Amino acid sequence: MNSQKMVRKHTFRRVIKTVFKAYPVMVPFIIMCIIFSAVVAAMPDVILPTIIKTLETAVNNKQSFDEVFPLLSPSLTKLIIFYICALILTVLQTQMHAYMTQGYLSKMRIDMFNKMQNLPIRFFDQNKHGDIMSYYTNDIDTLRELVSQSLPAIIRAVALVSFVFGVMLWWSIWLTLIVVGAVILMLLVSRVLGKNSSKYFIKTQVNVGKMEAYAQEMMNGQKVVKVFNHEYECIEGFNQATDELYDSAYKSNAYANMLGPIIMNIGNILYVVIAVVGAVFCYKAIDNFSLSGVAMGLPIIITFLQMTRQFTANVNQVSQQFNSIIMSMAGAGRVFSLIDQPAESDEGYVELVNAVIDENGGITETEEHTGHWAWKHPHQDGSLTYTKLEGDVVLENVTFGYEEDKTILHNINLYAKPGQKVAFVGATGAGKTTITNLINRFYDISDGKIRYDGINIQKIKKNDLRKSLGLVLQDTFLFTGTVLDNIRYGKLDATDEECIKASILAGADDFITRLPQGYDTLITNNGANLSQGQRQLLAIARAAVADPPVMILDEATSSIDTRTEAIVQKGMDKLMEGRTVFVIAHRLSTVMNADVIMVLDHGVIIERGTHEQLLEQKGTYYQLYTGAFELE
Repeated sequence: MNSQKMVRKHTFRRVIKTVFKAYPVMVPFIIMCIIFSAVVAAMPDVILPTIIKTLETAVNNKQSFDEVFPLLSPSLTKLIIFYICALILTVLQTQMHAYMTQGYLSKMRIDMFNKMQNLPIRFFDQNKHGDIMSYYTNDIDTLRELVSQSLPAIIRAVALVSFVFGVMLWWSIWLTLIVVGAVILMLLVSRVLGKNSSKYFIKTQVNVGKMEAYAQEMMNGQKVVKVFNHEYECIEGFNQATDELYDSAYKSNAYANMLGPIIMNIGNILYVVIAVVGAVFCYKAIDNFSLSGVAMGLPIIITFLQMTRQFTANVNQVSQQFNSIIMSMAGAGRVFSLIDQPAESDEGYVELVNAVIDENGGITETEEHTGHWAWKHPHQDGSLTYTKLEGDVVLENVTFGYEEDKTILHNINLYAKPGQKVAFVGATGAGKTTITNLINRFYDISDGKIRYDGINIQKIKKNDLRKSLGLVLQDTFLFTGTVLDNIRYGKLDATDEECIKASILAGADDFITRLPQGYDTLITNNGANLSQGQRQLLAIARAAVADPPVMILDEATSSIDTRTEAIVQKGMDKLMEGRTVFVIAHRLSTVMNADVIMVLDHGVIIERGTHEQLLEQKGTYYQLYTGAFELE
């Protein structure tokens, strides 16, 4: 529990620090306005006894209105001036506060999204997407409540309570001691109830993320749910997640909702006690012990009753805000946990540059796109060497596991010479996709080396490495935008003509031109208005417009029928000309013309060779070939 308190304190300090850092001038001014408005709200407690005393004297002496008004006007004028100033500052404060709050939340969202773009693939594999989305919605919303409501309310309440406490001491120390005793009782109650509510508020925030993650997962897999008649189990799972949220939310709010009525009733009892004690002081003519030296009387009693109401209400408000702050700290803690996630490490220093290659093979770096690329390799002595990008990929004794205690690949050795087509076949889970993930450095190998044009890929900057690789995945993702926008995603500066040329090469032009608006057709909801095959063709066109020297095709034609595949294969053959290509496929028609076929089983290459050579060996590949026409 102590560790949780330390975490909450650290998170709270960090929120305050980031708010001040974002708005170093505006935040102090807003605080000043809040404090001033709180002091103005308590000013009647300072002036009220004087007004009551004046009216009491006027009534006893039967003075006329014309005689009394000049005596009251100074006090009334002061109040009017204070209230006008408070009105002006309140308007400024609310406008600036709204601007500051939304600007701060916008900055936090941007910081989270920027960090998310730099996180390794492993993070997204280990965290549910719905839970990640909860960072941007529920958790940010708790920060909004903290910055826009809780903190201003606490600052105002603390300022008002401090000022009122000083006024109380000024008028009567005896009555103030009674108020202090009641406040101590309120704080004890707040501590007991707050301790229980905070525990469940934090649990509630976690359960919200779990529920949203489950709902998002079920929505994405709705077709699978329907096919396997899994609706009842889904309902049960959602009910369980909702019950957990209900239980924590109910308990947190039950404790929090008890706090307000208890404190208000303590305040009501305090109100009666102050009235009775004040009356006794007046009736018994007991000396009033105060800083002002004013005797106990009706003006002081009335003022004290008013201040007691204010004091109790603000103590109650502070107590209520503590629960809100605790919940906000849970959300803020999750936000900062995302921002603090270690970014994808990149110790590379070799860069990919445009190059001009002369007749003698000399390489010169240029800013213009020439169609030739080179690796720029800086050395410790300040010199530079350039290596032509050819697409020579070598894996030497590569071992890898997604988890330290579970190895997926075992001593993988293979090479792909420039222009070669290397195919991987094998059962699901054999390690085919894992190899291509390692070439992309989506994950780093546990042991061994991967060399790209003779350079250890760990020395190459990841962005430059991936820029040289074209990737077509089995699962295609299309963004909201036109068909042209989605093709251009492979090369953001590509012209319309280049995108259309790439789609023709991939065999996608035929169906695109038959769409309602052709290349300007809007794609939404991950291409829900397109077939799976059409989406795959757009992914291939996207890779084609990038024009990389190395291509990785991970089940690129798995979602295309055999007739469409024949069309696409022609484009793919053109796309693969002169490039090093890694192909993962189940269909034999895709891998038969590969320069070398690697057969994997449980992370080990058990066979390698051409289609004909593997058939002659009559091993696993031969059994697959003779047993089925597709490598399922």
